[in-house]
Amino acid sequence: MRVLVTGGAGFIGSHLVERLLARGDHVVVIDNLNDYYDPRLKRRNIESSLANKAMTFLEGDILNGIFLDKVFGNHSFNVVVHLAARAGVRPSLKNPLLYEEVNCRGTLNILEQLRRNEIHRFVFASSSSVYGNVKEVPFREDARVDRPVSPYAATKAAGELYCHNYHHLHGISTTALRFFTAYGPRQRPDMAIHKFTRLIDEGLPIPFYGDGTSERDYTFIDDIVDGVVSAVDKNLGFEIINLGESRTTSLSELVAIIEKTLGKNATLQKMSPQPGDVEITCADVSKARKLLGYNPSTSVENGVERFVQWYMETRA
Repeated sequence: MRVLVTGGAGFIGSHLVERLLARGDHVVVIDNLNDYYDPRLKRRNIESSLANKAMTFLEGDILNGIFLDKVFGNHSFNVVVHLAARAGVRPSLKNPLLYEEVNCRGTLNILEQLRRNEIHRFVFASSSSVYGNVKEVPFREDARVDRPVSPYAATKAAGELYCHNYHHLHGISTTALRFFTAYGPRQRPDMAIHKFTRLIDEGLPIPFYGDGTSERDYTFIDDIVDGVVSAVDKNLGFEIINLGESRTTSLSELVAIIEKTLGKNATLQKMSPQPGDVEITCADVSKARKLLGYNPSTSVENGVERFVQWYMETRA
């Protein structure tokens, strides 16, 4: 299979690329290696994959139409996995126009290339953020998502609408995957598990927002990639599917797990809840089990242990 992965040098993307290469697929990765976090980390993410002759890396931006014309003109693809995006709820509050440009227009640019080049399979990376402060737990894919509480969430909800539009008008089979707080080796340095591990290890205070009762559905990277690969292989028409662990962990519990794994105590810097944050995320994964054969199996305790082991080995 010939697969294009946008944002393939990132956390989820680099793990997906390795999995696809390991099973014999030919993979083209495009990534602009922006400075949202250290580009050297992204280069290291794909270092081992670059040695594989079945992988081609092209540095460029999904906002650059000329670049995309060359990518799609010089390569043929069976399926496109669109992971490239501006990520993060809190940064989107400070720069909503950038998030709109990259996440909305960038997604349209990719969809237009699929239309023009008659590519009929698409996997879109959405987010649990689209649910906002939905009260019904666990979150089902048919819940209302028209109440986003951050610009980032709004751009991901808009991306899903664009995907449906192109499916309806142009027959592009699309699976939109709503990721629930992915973590594991290579996780972005700004994400809680990575940030907390580094700060606790260095004896520095960790930012602790609210009273510690907020809950997240932390999903280990191997489980996420299982779901993405299954979506790559299936033609489902148009579907929106949750990928989560279907178990919640409170902020206080998460800190305690990291403390135990590191063998060090955290110093908490108590802070007010952040605008744009939600109280809970929790995935109903029954649809993923049915349509993708999805079976998340990594507990947060085991996943954090594996992350900390990677962190101690790399200090990334």
